[in-house]
Amino acid sequence: MTNSNSSISRHYHQLNSEQRGQIQALLDSGITSCSAIAREVGCHKSTISREIRRGSVLQRDHNYLLYEHYYADTAQIYHDKRRKNCYKRDPLKHYAAFLRMLSKRFKAKFDATSIDEFMGEFKQTMPGYPCPSTPTVYRYIDRGLLDISNIDLPMKLKRRRNKRHHSHGGHALHKKNLGNSIEQRPKEAEDRATPLHWEGDLVKGVRRKNQPALMTLTERTTRFEVVIKIPDYRASTCQRLLQKEIDQHPDWFKTITFDNGSEFADMTKIKNCQIYFAHPYSPWERGTNENCSGLLRQFFPKGKSMQDKTAAYVQQATNAINHKHRRILQYHTAEELFKQYISS
Repeated sequence: MTNSNSSISRHYHQLNSEQRGQIQALLDSGITSCSAIAREVGCHKSTISREIRRGSVLQRDHNYLLYEHYYADTAQIYHDKRRKNCYKRDPLKHYAAFLRMLSKRFKAKFDATSIDEFMGEFKQTMPGYPCPSTPTVYRYIDRGLLDISNIDLPMKLKRRRNKRHHSHGGHALHKKNLGNSIEQRPKEAEDRATPLHWEGDLVKGVRRKNQPALMTLTERTTRFEVVIKIPDYRASTCQRLLQKEIDQHPDWFKTITFDNGSEFADMTKIKNCQIYFAHPYSPWERGTNENCSGLLRQFFPKGKSMQDKTAAYVQQATNAINHKHRRILQYHTAEELFKQYISS
C-alpha cells in the first residue's frame, strides 16, 4: 500500500472522519501495527493507539466469543460527544453557587472563617456543586473578579513571616514561676488525646489594669473557646471570675495552663481544677490559646477600650470562632466536637 501522506505534522490536530475511515479500512485489511497505520494516516502512533482504544466496541463472532472491533462511525460519534463538553468555561459562572455563598459569608459582621475553612464547609454541605481550589479563590480576589476584597479577609491582612523564637538563653530563670510548672502537667494533656485540658490567657484592649479585658480559655483537643469579659485584670478579679466559670461547669475542666503574667498570681487558689504555668517568655507552649486569641483580635483590636462591648457582642464573637469549620478538625467545628464529648 502506498504512503500518501508520509510527513507527520508537528502541530497537533484532531483526526477527522476521513482519517477514521482510513484507520478502519487498514485494520479490516489485516494491518494491526499502530506504527504502520500512523505512517499511512500521517500522525503519531500514540494517536492511533488511543483512537483504536476509544472507538472499539465489543462484538461476538460465529462461536459467540467476544472480540473488539474498531468502527469509524462509532469513533466519530464518541469524538463529537467529547467535543461538546470541551469548551472554555467562564469560571465565575461555573462556580456561581460557591462564589455567591462565599461573598455572603465574608460580608457578615461576625465571622472568623478563612477561605480554606469555608471551602471545607462548602464541600461538606454542597457536595454536588463545583468548588475551586484555595489558591484560585485568592487569585480571583487579588484580580478584583469578586465583590469581596482583601479588606474582607482580616486574617490575610495580618499574615506575616514567622519570627524565630528567642530562647532568652533557655527559659528565663530570673522570673519566678507562679505555681506548678507545665512540665508537671499530666501526659494525657500533652498528646491532646483526652479533652478537658485547657490553655488560658487575657486579651487586652487598653493595657491598664482598671480597664476591662477578656479571659480566654481554649480546650486543647477540640479547640473549643470560652471567653469571659472581666471588668479589670487584677489578679483577684481573674481568680474570682475563673472560679465562677469552673463552678458553673464542674465537669468541663481538668487542667488549665496559663502564662506567668502577674494577673494570674492568684490562680493557685482555684479549686476543683489543677492550674499549671508555662515557662516564662514561652507563648508557644500555649499555642492553641494564642491562635484563638489572634482570631478574637478582628473583633477586639489592640489599643481600643472594651468598655462598650456588651456580653452579647462577646458571645457573638465567641460563636464565630467556635462555629469555624477548621481544617485541623477535619472541617468540623469546635462546638460540634466539644458538645459530642460532653454528651457522651
